[in-house]
Amino acid sequence: MTPAEILSTDLADAAQELRDRQEPFAFATIVRTAGSTAAKPGAKALLSADGTMIQGWLGGGCTRGAVKRAAVQALRDGTPQLVSVAPEELLAEKGVRAGDEVDGTHFARNGCPSRGTVDIFIEPCIPTPQLVVMGASPVAQALSALAPQFHWSVTEGIAEAKSHTQQFVVIATQGQGDLDALKTALATNPGYVAFVGSRKKYAALADKLIAAGVAQTKVDQVQAPAGLDLGAVTPEEIALSILAQLVQERRAAVKQANA
Repeated sequence: MTPAEILSTDLADAAQELRDRQEPFAFATIVRTAGSTAAKPGAKALLSADGTMIQGWLGGGCTRGAVKRAAVQALRDGTPQLVSVAPEELLAEKGVRAGDEVDGTHFARNGCPSRGTVDIFIEPCIPTPQLVVMGASPVAQALSALAPQFHWSVTEGIAEAKSHTQQFVVIATQGQGDLDALKTALATNPGYVAFVGSRKKYAALADKLIAAGVAQTKVDQVQAPAGLDLGAVTPEEIALSILAQLVQERRAAVKQANA
């Protein structure tokens, strides 16, 4: 539960409904005001994936456009945003213009007659990344047990991922339907596919995939062998090495978005 939810039952209930549906959303909280403003510090709102306000209140329409843009960016990048909406003359006094970003603050123009300044913090809430573990091997079982402890949503079957939901696939069939599992995984175009097995074994399977009509680019995207080279031996250690690589890939995507 976030600080915003602690202070508002309505916000908490609405946020939980969105979480249950695996839909992204964002909290907006007014953290500072100056001059004449309708809303005051502490006012909160819940925003949908497209920035539409669905619960709460942030004042009139003076901040609506800036909040919407900030919410969309926060959900796209997976990082909080701070937006300051102020009259044009006050922006000029600070040496900034609408659209500028300085020290993590995005500036926007307040064209309303009130001429007040409103600073708003946008906190993104993105669905838990989905980890599809294919197979019933000891490694698959160990990975399925370990991953939820690190905030992964684990499933056995592949389905089309919703927007804003990262999907990772690990094939741990280990000799029990390897080729079929690979074909199924690559047909859905997930963001990441890893295969538990040696490079030599995957090379042989790769030839069969290509012979079956799978594009070379898809075959090349598979991480094989799965996991970081930790010297893992037991199924639990192998699962740990795979999870470490998954975390690395997941965080790299956020870093790239913020570069």
